[in-house]
Formats: sequence, C-alpha cells, structure tokens
Amino acid sequence: MTVRIYNTLTRTKQEFHPIEEGKVRMYVCGPTVYNYIHIGNARPAIVFDTVRRYLEYKGYDVNYVLNFTDVDDKIIKAANELGEEVPSLSSRFIDAYKEDVAALGVKKADHHPRVTETMDDIINFIAVLVEKGHAYEAGGDVYFKTRSFDGYGKLSHQPIDELRSGARIQIGEKKEDPLDFVLWKKAKPAEIAWESPWGEGRPGWHIECSAMAKKYLGETIDIHAGGQDLTFPHHENEIAQSEAGNGKSFANYWMHNGYINIDNEKMSKSLGNFVLAHELIQQHDPQVLRFFMLSVHYRNPINFSESLLESAKNSLGRIKNAYQNLAHRKQTSMNLVQDDEQWLEKIQQFNQQFEKEMDDDFNTANAIAVLFDVTREANLYMQSKQTSEQVIDQFQETIKRLLEILGIDVTKDEKLELLDEEIERLIQDRIDARKNKDFALADKIRDDLKERNIILEDTPQGTRWKRG
Repeated sequence: MTVRIYNTLTRTKQEFHPIEEGKVRMYVCGPTVYNYIHIGNARPAIVFDTVRRYLEYKGYDVNYVLNFTDVDDKIIKAANELGEEVPSLSSRFIDAYKEDVAALGVKKADHHPRVTETMDDIINFIAVLVEKGHAYEAGGDVYFKTRSFDGYGKLSHQPIDELRSGARIQIGEKKEDPLDFVLWKKAKPAEIAWESPWGEGRPGWHIECSAMAKKYLGETIDIHAGGQDLTFPHHENEIAQSEAGNGKSFANYWMHNGYINIDNEKMSKSLGNFVLAHELIQQHDPQVLRFFMLSVHYRNPINFSESLLESAKNSLGRIKNAYQNLAHRKQTSMNLVQDDEQWLEKIQQFNQQFEKEMDDDFNTANAIAVLFDVTREANLYMQSKQTSEQVIDQFQETIKRLLEILGIDVTKDEKLELLDEEIERLIQDRIDARKNKDFALADKIRDDLKERNIILEDTPQGTRWKRG
C-alpha cells in the first residue's frame, strides 16, 4: 500500500510519490540553541524521526536534514547574560540537544547544518533575491519584497490582504511594506557579525532554512516538516523566498505536528508549566516518553501530565513484558502442530494492519493499538497447554520489529517491573518445570525473577513471592 501524507499545503491526504524513485529528501526545522529543549521541541524530533524510520522500513533511502540555528537574537541575549561567547553557548546546547534526543531514540540526521557554517550560501541566496527584484537593501538591512511573490499565503491559506491588516512596521525597521520580512540584519555595536555586500551583519531567521535545504537537498525537496507554530510566518516565508529565488516549487509535502499542553493548559513560562525534556529524561524512562509522544496522532494536540505518563509506562511495560514472557515460554514449547498455522496467519494479519495504519499519514496511535492486539493474543497463546516455538518466535519478532519502527528497543530494559498476573504465570511455568523434573528450567525462571527483584519462597502451602 502506498503511504499517504496529510499535506498542509493542500489540506488533503495525498499519496506519497518522491521526486526520485526510492529516495526521499526530507528537511526538518531544528531548534534555536540557547537553552535545553522543552518537550514541545522534543515532539517533532520524535515524530519526524518515526516518519523517517517508517519510510526506511518501506525501502526508501532517506536523506534527512535537521538544522541548528546557532546565531539569533535569543542566543546573543543569553550569551551576553552569561558572559559567554555566542559560538561557545550554541555549541554547548547543540551537544545537549543531541544527547537528549539520542536518549529519546532519535537517530542522527544525515546532515546537521549550522547557520554559522552556511554563511556563504545564505549570503549568495540573498544576493540572488536582490538581483531578481524580490529583495532590497535599506540602511544595511535587506528585506524580502513580499508582494513580489504571487503565491504568498498559500501554505497558511490566508489572503495577502488579511495578512497585511495584521502586519506592522516596528521601530527601527526600514521596510517598504509591513508584510516585508528581514533577510539580513545590520550588526549592532559589539555584536557577532559577518561581512556581506550590504555591510556587516547576520541572517534573518527565515532565509537560513531556504539556503540549507538547497545546499543539502536541492532546489525542490520531498518533505518539509516542523511544528504547527512554524506554518506562519516561518514556513510561509521559506516558500516565498525559495520559490522566488530558485524559480521552482520548494517542497511537495508539508508536515506539521500539533501542540503540547501541560495538564490541559498551554505550555508557557508565564504559567510556570514550562517542562524541559532534559529534566524529564533524568526523571523518567526516555522510551516511555517516546511511547507517550507517539500514543497520539502527530497532527493532534497532546496533553502532558504525570498521570498520563504513568499510564504510558504501564502500557509499554505490558508490551515489553509479553516479549520477555515469550522468551521464557519458548523454553517449554512443543514442536509445531498443524493447528498453529492459524496463529501464524493471525500474526501476519497484525503485521499488515500495522502497516495499513502507518501508511495512513503515519498514524502511530492506531499502530500502537495493533501492538496491544498482538500482546493480548500472545498472552492468550501462552496459556495454551501446547505451544509452538515457531509461533512464539513470530510473536517475538513481530513485537520487536513493530516497536523498532516506532524507535523503541524492546530488549533494552532487562529488569522490567512485572505485573502480578505475569509473575503468577511464570511461577506456574516453574512449578510445571519441576513436575517434569526440568530443574534447570525451574532454576532459570527463579534466577530471572530474582534479577527482576521478585523473590520466591517455596513453602508446604506452595510457592509465594514478594518484591525485593
């Protein structure tokens, strides 16, 4: 089945057909690095890493680019407050970003361009826009002439006259029209700056991504992605300057993830509910955080709370425990019997259903529901008196592979907290092993439970257990 993507540009789901067969050019807007990222930044990192993983699973060669804005007003302000040089501050928080998202299971991008390392490309891009009449210099600043681009507003679906009514010229700006936006900023005294045809300065925010996408992916790319808050003006401005400068369509598919609320309120520093991913990773299993983020469709808003995170922990724990229990049960399985062909067929249907959900605009919420179905059926199968090693292998392989697509390693945590009913089932397996004089297996189950802080006591009244 062909992957279908909801395209913000057309507001419809469209079949995905890349420019070059078998290859995907994908650009994701990365963070402005002046602090640790908050969970709102972590969501697109996780979501679009999952999109990338699934496209690779489908056989595509994905060239994945995620940029870093490493010079910006906020970075300069933070560096001044800390008495630190801008490059030092930004490099420190780039390293922190990479460490945090790696903990969340995010793969390294093929390219992580920085603004400061792409300055020549940015300046050349602006020069082309000036030459073509789409930009103008005013007192050392350079502005994009928004009305020179006929398609402005097509991504956010806003008529240009409505946009103009809300636009204002700020004090110190020299632009000709309130809708015009800055491409190059004249340097302030003692501020970090680069030489350009318009004097010393640094780039505006929007032009960076146009230049970096062109450098690493070409003039037209397949997928451009980022948070919903970037749709306007950032991505709208990217389209305008890229298509005006290159004379070609910029991106064929635009993807945007929804917002995060904290306890049903919008996350903001003023409300005191600003949550840093760095702190959450230290307090919670990062795989649980990732699982939580994927439990809601990426385009929908997601509500964060400790209770919902605990629920995600328990849900992921059930899936992982089923995987571990399958490993235990495999050691007591019988040879394949004819009736087990029905179970193999059922497992194959689960695989197909998972792909169907992911093919439909990467619906991870429904895909996770399929994983719950697999887990339920695996647990049901393990209650059978006779089991097949082949069926158990297929259940294990399916759980492992589907979680890997979601960026979760089922084998990573060796000491998962077992649920009471799962402990009782393993104890029964041990009792059965002892009856069958398979003392090696009985001892192994006991030792495995001990490693997971479950202490067994054999008494005349039967086996009792407690958490260590």
